[in-house]
Amino acid sequence: MLTWKEVINFSVKGNPIPDRKVEKKDAEWKELLTPEQFRITRQKGTERPHSGALCTIYDEGQYNCICCNTPLFDSTIKFDSGTGWPSFTQPVKENAIKYHKDTSMGTVRVEVLCNACDGHLGHVFPDGPAPSGLRYCINSEAMQLEKK
Repeated sequence: MLTWKEVINFSVKGNPIPDRKVEKKDAEWKELLTPEQFRITRQKGTERPHSGALCTIYDEGQYNCICCNTPLFDSTIKFDSGTGWPSFTQPVKENAIKYHKDTSMGTVRVEVLCNACDGHLGHVFPDGPAPSGLRYCINSEAMQLEKK
């Protein structure tokens, strides 16, 4: 189970090696993604709180990257954080997520990206529930739910 200390270490000292890498040019991503998915995942955008289709869905399944279909989160660790974005306590695998120090909003945050394709997903915070204490705050447009 990942801890906040490990997340910070990844963001500062380097990320785990992904199982695979997916690289495409912007033109290729634009062909595969909707304009909103492209804005969020490839241009580091965000969706308005409570607007994402996956915010209130708690069906059994796996949440995969919308860009490359890499498994990111399992439905068993999804929770209602009240923030307006889908929230999770852990990735499915330690190397599924890439961590990046983000100072874009005048504060220090930890951005999370798909470790396979570098698609922007959202951010992780140390205010989640036990036992990890982590809250991965993820844009709905960055994922697709593969139902079981």
